[in-house]
Amino acid sequence: MVKQRRLINLIVYIVLIAGSFIMLGPLVWTLSTSLKSQKHVFDIPPQWVPDPITWLNYKDVWNKAPLLFGFMNSAIVVVSVLSVGLFVAAMAAYSFSKFDFPFKEGIFLALLGTMMIPYSVVMIPQYIGFSELGWVDTLLPLIIPGMFGNIVTIFFFRQFMQGSIPNDLIDAAKIDGCGYFRTFSTVALPIIKPAIAAQAALGFMGIWNDFLGPLIYLHTPERQTIQVLIASMQSNYISTSNYPSLMAASIIALVPVVIVFFFAQRYFIESLAITGIKG
Repeated sequence: MVKQRRLINLIVYIVLIAGSFIMLGPLVWTLSTSLKSQKHVFDIPPQWVPDPITWLNYKDVWNKAPLLFGFMNSAIVVVSVLSVGLFVAAMAAYSFSKFDFPFKEGIFLALLGTMMIPYSVVMIPQYIGFSELGWVDTLLPLIIPGMFGNIVTIFFFRQFMQGSIPNDLIDAAKIDGCGYFRTFSTVALPIIKPAIAAQAALGFMGIWNDFLGPLIYLHTPERQTIQVLIASMQSNYISTSNYPSLMAASIIALVPVVIVFFFAQRYFIESLAITGIKG
């Protein structure tokens, strides 16, 4: 029985390691291509380790494309949405998990139902509305909707609070004289820090890599986010066949995501484990 279990574990590890290599393949190839000269991109057999290694592609793409504006615009959207949106989502989740009010379950189910509406259905009405407000070609269409809380985040926080915040703790805070907001800020928020960190990392990656929204609303290059700038490089800044520069720009845009995921990865397992305690 023990040998059979060890064999199964060994097979699982081999499959996982093979899968990790398959998943990392495109990333390694992107990095490798960004360090090659143009004439060595399509060498046969392919060179995973460039010879010679050149860093000129990074300098070239940084000088030709306004990547600094792209970084700044993406950072503005990310910080604005996450700083306000996570707080709003946490308050909404707290009310759904710890308060009793009429039609609570129905309202929550209605919110979950909005997740089933495809973005393509609301895309044109949203554009018309933002156009009437004069928000087109500004960052506001990307920031304002995200500040009102993401339904998935609200659901995640609600599940986390139900599994990690005992009602007795809320009652004890009330006995000590804490009001609703003070109980939320001093009791609930510190407990759900792992969930907030996990959702902040996921939200960062989703907003940073968002392409469709910025493509629809942002037209001026200096106002575009990093992903739209990279997509427009082939037509505006570099040759369509200059793959090393394109790969260099992709690696530059990927660095913040890797850094955030590296520091936040331990919160994913912790938050998901606590979330699954109670549904």
